[in-house]
Amino acid sequence: MLEVAEVFRRYGEAYLNKYGDAMLPSHRRALHDIRHCRTEVFGGHVYDCDRCGHRQYAYHSCKNRSCPKCQGDDTERWLTQRRQELLAVPYFHVVFTLPEEFRPIVRRHQKTMHGALMKAAAGSLMKLAADPRYVGGRLGILAVLHTWTVTLGYHPHVHCLVPGGGVTQEGTWAAARKDYLVPVEALAVIFRGMFLAMLRKALPQQRFPDSVRTKRWMVYCKPAVQGSEKVLKYLARYVHRVAFANSRLLCIENGQVTFRYQHRKTRTWKPMTLPAMEFMRRFLQHALPRGTHKVRYYGIWHPSQ
Repeated sequence: MLEVAEVFRRYGEAYLNKYGDAMLPSHRRALHDIRHCRTEVFGGHVYDCDRCGHRQYAYHSCKNRSCPKCQGDDTERWLTQRRQELLAVPYFHVVFTLPEEFRPIVRRHQKTMHGALMKAAAGSLMKLAADPRYVGGRLGILAVLHTWTVTLGYHPHVHCLVPGGGVTQEGTWAAARKDYLVPVEALAVIFRGMFLAMLRKALPQQRFPDSVRTKRWMVYCKPAVQGSEKVLKYLARYVHRVAFANSRLLCIENGQVTFRYQHRKTRTWKPMTLPAMEFMRRFLQHALPRGTHKVRYYGIWHPSQ
């Protein structure tokens, strides 16, 4: 099967020669790790058969969180750890998306603004859910940062998994309505206000269009697929998903990379061909800076709780 690693092996040196001086450390690291994943560069184990003398080499994985090849094992480990934390209640899937006017700003200030995006999403959810008209309790929120579109464009947004209820001040459980958590229109307004406040505090000199103060911000909320095991597997796809899966590659030749993507409106699969340099640029822009947490827990799921 074709792999992103093969693109990096063929064209990585040319990419470094052309853009190396301007690359972020996280991009350099991802390029190096994925290129050499499961090769002698990362060492490995040697297995000898006592009966026939056959020798088998097993090279180590790079374990880079942007590597398409390494995420399957991480998903299984994460599932094992999370099973004991799952609550026997319905769940909701909530998605917060920033307007496109903020994408260049967030991309330039990733360490600061990725965190602000996730805090604003969780904070707005908990503030609205605390209202007795909706939940009347403290939610648990697992937030996962994604930054890509199906064609590897930069599109920062947050997926949240939220139990259908919360803990009241008295310590009792307050259940949400079956198919309704909070009003998304009001949630979008609170999210907008919180994010803009964090942006002004973190980047006081930053300018942005006045239109973002009044336009509707996109927030999506619906009940998640139910059943404890289904909920876990559903969430695991988001927690350990990377910008691009090896299974989407169709062809690597003549300095071009062809891959398939699913059209958002028609839900049909279509091919796209990019120069290898552009494919690598798009892929690497989703390698998060070191120290950036793409998965965060809030409310009753916070480690302090």
